[in-house]
Amino acid sequence: MTDRLRIGTRGSPLALAQTELVVAALRRRRAGTECEIVPLRTSGDRTRRTTGTLDFTDEIDRRLEHGEIDAAVHSTKDLPAVPSRRVTVAAYLRRDDPRDCLVLRRGVTLRTLPPRARIGSSSGRRRAQLLAYRPEVTVVPIRGNVGTRIDQILPRKLDGVILAAAGLHRLGLADRISEYLPLPRWLPAPGQGAIAVATRADDRPTLRAFATVDHPTTRAAVGAERAVVAALGGDCDLPLGALATVHAGRVRLDAALWSPDGRRSLRVRGTGPASRGVAVGFRVGRRLAPHRDAILTGRRPTGGR
Repeated sequence: MTDRLRIGTRGSPLALAQTELVVAALRRRRAGTECEIVPLRTSGDRTRRTTGTLDFTDEIDRRLEHGEIDAAVHSTKDLPAVPSRRVTVAAYLRRDDPRDCLVLRRGVTLRTLPPRARIGSSSGRRRAQLLAYRPEVTVVPIRGNVGTRIDQILPRKLDGVILAAAGLHRLGLADRISEYLPLPRWLPAPGQGAIAVATRADDRPTLRAFATVDHPTTRAAVGAERAVVAALGGDCDLPLGALATVHAGRVRLDAALWSPDGRRSLRVRGTGPASRGVAVGFRVGRRLAPHRDAILTGRRPTGGR
């Protein structure tokens, strides 16, 4: 019997490119599968403003819950730490490069940027790490899809922007990358570089279909990273970085939390069996949690340790 799946996604060039990767992977595994890509416009797309993942990921998942689509494709870093009980991640594709990168106006590097350089980013994590390394740099808030942010370099008189390397790879823009920011010194967002496919938790045929493209190593790594966020209260806007790697059946997780100005930070490492990656992530998150308020505000929380 031929399957037909309606796969929902945002209509941005990157979201559509990621969905095409999912469809291609599924067709390689299940040759008879028919897929319809359904671009969805969310309130965040209409207003050009976001409040975390609510305007994008959650709205698309609600349409999934209501049966308008059979699956939804997301950047893993945009997933809520605590998803709806009716929605589950059926598959993570093999992770692409998790690093951040610089797209610069001139041929320089992060180390050789001129004093008081202007770098575009609206990520609290990227801002904090940049200021920790180059405190004299000015970080300019900048939003929009990947192409829009690159196109704003000249009119807004920026020296460059910080972006996820995976997005540039998927859009065929890798030649615009001036410098990859090194791991694990510079930590990405939890889940960065991985594509997630969400389905209804009770839709067994669709779950079985996407199980064929699930990448267990990626699932173990991003499960550990996302558990750090959950242990810290599920706040995706924290200046938090995390990266897990899996070798020989074991996961190693590095995570760090910064103050917004980059002056204070705490870095924690955890290891354990890859099959227990989520537990490793929760342990690391619980080690960061007592210091959260002190790092973010410079004041010890009342009753804190």
